[in-house]
Amino acid sequence: MILIEDASARKRDIEEKLRQEQETLLFMRESLEKSDQLTKNMVSILSSFESRLMQLENSIIPVHKQTENLQRLQDNVDKTLSCLDHVISYYHVAKDTEKIIKEGPAGRLEEYLNCMARIQKAVEYFQDNNPDSPELNRVKLLFEKGKESLESEFRNLLTRNSKAVPPVVILDLVAGDDEIETADEVSLEHLPENILQDLICISMWLVEYGRNQDFMNVYYQIRSNQLDRSIKGLKEHFRKNSSSSGVLYSPAIQNKKNNTPSKKAIKRPGHDHELRVKHLSDTLAEKHGPAVGKEDMLDSEIDSYIHCISAFIKLAQSEYQLLTEIIPEHHQKRTFDSLIQEALDGLMVEGESIVSTARRAIMRHDYSAVLTIFPILKHLKQMKQEFDQVLQGTAAGTKNKLPVLITSMETTGAKALEEFADSIKNDPDKEYNMPKDGTVHELTSNAILFLQQLLDFQETASAMLASQVLGDTYNIPLDPRETGSSSSNYNSEFSRRLLSNYICKILGNLQLNLHSKAKVYEDTALGAVFLLNNFNYILKSLEKSELIQLVAVTLKHPDKTYKGHIEEQLQIYQRSWFKVTTPITESNMPTFQPGTKLKDKERQAIKDRFKAFNDGLEELCKIQKSWAIPDKEQRNKIRRAQKENVTGAYRVFWQRYSNVPFTKNTEKYIKYRVEQVEEMIEKLFDTSA
Repeated sequence: MILIEDASARKRDIEEKLRQEQETLLFMRESLEKSDQLTKNMVSILSSFESRLMQLENSIIPVHKQTENLQRLQDNVDKTLSCLDHVISYYHVAKDTEKIIKEGPAGRLEEYLNCMARIQKAVEYFQDNNPDSPELNRVKLLFEKGKESLESEFRNLLTRNSKAVPPVVILDLVAGDDEIETADEVSLEHLPENILQDLICISMWLVEYGRNQDFMNVYYQIRSNQLDRSIKGLKEHFRKNSSSSGVLYSPAIQNKKNNTPSKKAIKRPGHDHELRVKHLSDTLAEKHGPAVGKEDMLDSEIDSYIHCISAFIKLAQSEYQLLTEIIPEHHQKRTFDSLIQEALDGLMVEGESIVSTARRAIMRHDYSAVLTIFPILKHLKQMKQEFDQVLQGTAAGTKNKLPVLITSMETTGAKALEEFADSIKNDPDKEYNMPKDGTVHELTSNAILFLQQLLDFQETASAMLASQVLGDTYNIPLDPRETGSSSSNYNSEFSRRLLSNYICKILGNLQLNLHSKAKVYEDTALGAVFLLNNFNYILKSLEKSELIQLVAVTLKHPDKTYKGHIEEQLQIYQRSWFKVTTPITESNMPTFQPGTKLKDKERQAIKDRFKAFNDGLEELCKIQKSWAIPDKEQRNKIRRAQKENVTGAYRVFWQRYSNVPFTKNTEKYIKYRVEQVEEMIEKLFDTSA
C-alpha cells in the first residue's frame, strides 16, 4: 500500500515538472518569434536610411568639389598678388633707404643695419632674377656705400673712445698683484658699454654680410697705438714723479676709514737693493769714473722699466679680453699679435738699450753697471710664465722676444761677474791709492758691497753663472748623483753651491790682492794693520749678512779662517814693538850687586836701555797714532795686548832700575812712569789724541 502511494506521488511530481517545462518552451518560442519580427523591422529601417544617405551624398559631393576648386583659385590669386607686392618692394628699396644710408649710422645703428639688410636682399633678388636690371647697379652702389659708412663708423667709434689708460690706474692695476690694500678693486674699462655693443654689432655685420676683414687692421692699429701711449704715459709719469725715496704714489687709491684721499706707497721691486747699488755705483765711480747714462738711471729708468713690463702684461691681458668680444674667434690670435707688437718692441728695445749701456760700462771696467741688470732680470724671470700665457697663440717670433732679452741679460751679467772676479785679482798696487792710515781699502768695501747685492738676487746670479762652463770654471759636479742630492732639491742646492763658489773665488782673489797691496807699505807693521783691518771688515761684513752661510757651503768655518788671518797679522804687528821691549828684557840687563857702586860700563848700559825704550816708545806712538783701526773691538784688543806686553816688561825694568843711581840726570832717562806708558799706548790709532 505504501509503495503504491509512493509511486503515485512520484508520478504526480513528474507530470508537474513536465508541465512546467512545456510552459517554458512555449515562452521561449513566443520570444523568438517577437525577436525575429523586431529584426525584420530594424533591417527595413536601416535599408531605408542607407538609401537616403546615398541620395544625399550624390547631391553634396559635386558641390564640395566646386567649392574646393574655387578656394584654390582664390589662394593662387592671393599668392600672386603677394609675390607682386614683394617684387615691387625691391624696386622701392633704393628710394626708401637712400636717405638713411647717406646720413650714416651714427646714433641709429640698429635702423641703419635694418636698411642694409633690405638692400642686401634686393641685391640678391636682382642678381638671381634680373641681373640686367638697372636697379641692381643702384642697390649695389648703395650697399657698398653703406658698407663704407659702417667701416668709417667703426673707425670713428674706436678712435674717439680709445684713450690711453692713466698712469695711476695702471699703477693700481699692477699694485693689485703686490697685495697692496686698495679701497676698491681696480677695474679697467677701455670702452663705454654702449660703444662696445655698437662695435660688436658692426664687426659681426662686416664679417657675416660685408665680407670685409679690413676693419680688423683698423682695430689693431688704433688699439696698438692706445696700448703704446699707455706705456709711454706711465714712463713719463715715472720721469716726473719719481722721488728720491724711491716711492711712487698713486692718488687713485683712497682711504676707506676716514673717506679722505690718502697716498698709498707702491714699493718698487728691488728698491732696497737699488739704494745699495747707488752707493756702490758712487764708490766705484770714484775709481773708474762716472757711469754712462743719466744720474737717476737706477732710480727712474730701471724702476720705470720694471713697472712697464708688469703694466704691459696687465694691459695686454685686458686688450685680449676686449678683442675677443669684437674680433671673430679665428682672427683673434693674429690680430692680437699685431696689436701688441709696437708696445712689445718698444720694451724689448729699451731692455736691449739697458743691456748695451751695461756692456759699454763693463768694457770700461765699471762692473757696478751689471747690478742695474739684476732687478730687471729677476723681474723678467718672475713674470715670464705670465708673459708666456699672455702671448699664447701668437707667432713664434713674438714669443721668443722675451727669452732672447733674458738670454742677452744673462750673458752680459755672466761676463761682468767673471770680469769682476778677475778685476779683484788684478787690481794694480798703486802707492797713491793705498790708505795712509792702513784702514780698509776701497777695493775691499766695493767687493763686499758687490757681493751683498747677490744676496737679493741669488737665483738670478746663479743663472748667470750657470750660463758659463761650470764644470771647468768652478769644479762643481754637474751630476746630482755626485752630490748625493735628490732630483727635487738638486737645482736649489746646485745654485747655492755655484754662487758660494763664486763668492769664495772673489774673496780668494781679494785676499791675494790685499797681500800684494800690503807689500807697498815700507813699514811691515802698517801692512799688518792694513791686512788686519781688511780681514776684520770682510769677516764682520760676512757675519752681518747671509754671505757667511753661503761661504760656509764651500769653505767650512769661514769665521775661524778669517779670525786666524787676523790673529796672524796681529802677531806681525806686535813684532814692531820688539824695538821697544827687547832693550828692557831681563836677558839684556846688566848684572850688578845691590849696594855696590856701578861701573861706568854698567851705568852706560842702563842709560842705553832707558834711551832705547824711550826713543822706541815715542817713535812708535807718534807713527802709530795716525794709523787707524776702525773696529773698536779690534782696536781695544790690540791696545790691551800692547799694554800687557810693553807695560809688563817696563814695570819690571822700572821697578828694578828707577832707584839705581846710574845717572845724575834722572829725568832725561826715566821719562815715563808705568801709568804714563799705558796712557800713551791707549792713544794709539787715535788721530785726535
